[in-house]
Amino acid sequence: MLAPAVVAADDDGPVFHAPSLDEFYPGALLFEGTPFELNRIMAIRLIVVAVLVIVLLLGTRRMSIVPRRPQAALEFALGFVRNNIVIETLGEKDGRRFMAPLMTIFFVALGMNITGIVTPFNIAGTSLIGLPLVMAVVSYVLFIYAGIRKHGARFFKNSLFPAGVPAGLYIIVTPIEFISTFILRPVTLTLRLLMNMVAGHLLLVLCWSASWFFLFGLLPHGDFIGLLGAGTVAFGFAFTLFEILVAALQAYVFAFLAAVYIQLALADEH
Repeated sequence: MLAPAVVAADDDGPVFHAPSLDEFYPGALLFEGTPFELNRIMAIRLIVVAVLVIVLLLGTRRMSIVPRRPQAALEFALGFVRNNIVIETLGEKDGRRFMAPLMTIFFVALGMNITGIVTPFNIAGTSLIGLPLVMAVVSYVLFIYAGIRKHGARFFKNSLFPAGVPAGLYIIVTPIEFISTFILRPVTLTLRLLMNMVAGHLLLVLCWSASWFFLFGLLPHGDFIGLLGAGTVAFGFAFTLFEILVAALQAYVFAFLAAVYIQLALADEH
């Protein structure tokens, strides 16, 4: 939450409090103390899902050969994901099979990420580990499913015992392959998205809180150091634009890597 970080702690004037990880653990909004407790981030996630469903319904209502603006915008977005992530990576045949889950991953990640710069949300739905982890697990299941569906048990054998490696080296190679293929992939998918959203939020909170501190905490007290607020405001706007880019880029990277992992599972060498 981009709230003012200025408090009058003593007679010396306002005191600046830097943002902390407490930002990501807001209090309950509804149903406090029950299994259905709903905090601000959970509410954001539910709102994003509802908005995505509404946008898709409106964009696909009364579809025509000559599309109206909602249909054209939706077709552009879906076409971008289809052509640049799914088909480009998996090809036409396999791309059609995995189109729906990869599309879902991309648009859920994008919608959740972009709330980090949308007032009054101001925090990404992916800034807690739960949602990035769920999407990484879905990607992991798709990857395993694709490999088993095409290659059967040989998928695991060929993943852990790559061809062409001298038998004596398998004692080193196999643990490395197991960790890199079956553990690090979901872990890195999760942490890459999570850390980018956490860092982006803290950076924005720092810029806007510092702006509030300088302009409304120091300047009214006649402290001209408060003029530095002009610089922090500029940085705040710049980092807001940058965060929009990061939100879109991380959604693209997540969906693209999920598609790449599926493609690797389908590769003939397995």
